[in-house]
Amino acid sequence: MKLHYKKYGEGPVNIFILHGIFGMLDNWHNIARSMGDSYTIYTVDARNHGQSPHSDEMSYSLMASDLSELLNELKIEEAVIIGHSMGGKTAMVFAHNFPEKTKALVIVDIAPKTYKPGHVSYFKAFEEIDFSKLTNRKEVDEALMPYENDLGVRLFLAKNIERDEEGGFKVKSNLKGIRNGYEEIIGGLTFRETFEKPTLFIKGSRSAYISEYDEVEILKYFPKAAFEVVDNAGHWVNADNPEGFIKVLTVFLSQLK
Repeated sequence: MKLHYKKYGEGPVNIFILHGIFGMLDNWHNIARSMGDSYTIYTVDARNHGQSPHSDEMSYSLMASDLSELLNELKIEEAVIIGHSMGGKTAMVFAHNFPEKTKALVIVDIAPKTYKPGHVSYFKAFEEIDFSKLTNRKEVDEALMPYENDLGVRLFLAKNIERDEEGGFKVKSNLKGIRNGYEEIIGGLTFRETFEKPTLFIKGSRSAYISEYDEVEILKYFPKAAFEVVDNAGHWVNADNPEGFIKVLTVFLSQLK
């Protein structure tokens, strides 16, 4: 699958950034722009998200293969892979399936374990709201309010809504494909081998996505993993504290050979 991407900078190290479920490459624009002077950064839309193609099939192995195809298309032999949430699990699978293409790994606020379903209200919102009858972004936000109280999350979800041909709105993401893959998206990962290259797990101080027990399990698959906490940040670490996130990330990247 030919993924949609955006390129920032012309630095010596190639970095690919993978977003989470219902996200898109725009979520990482500010981070990529801030770091573009020192690195070549590619933000990527996953299949069924953003402007990438739709498919009824969605799995971590497929998403990892999609990324591998993109590296081939760009003639990039090796890159640092950064992934948040669903993108973090994709990055872990990519690192194990394509270790020769992975220079280093950065996982943002996710562990390779099973999580409880946490997106039910988001699916309901996208499936129950008649977006075609809405005329502006204010109405889109008001329609999302019964499903999500937090304004920041609503703005995040609203990025999945685009104009239709009649002047109303429609859902951009492929809900059917995401639903088909949802059990695997929240499911745990197992690996036959360890990943022996530099790895960083970044956690938000207000997030419970990675526990101390998870760190022990992570080290079984990623024995060179380091763990850093970004203060004043929840699950969306890069959005909650971008300065703190960039600081932790750049220290790690500066140590790569």
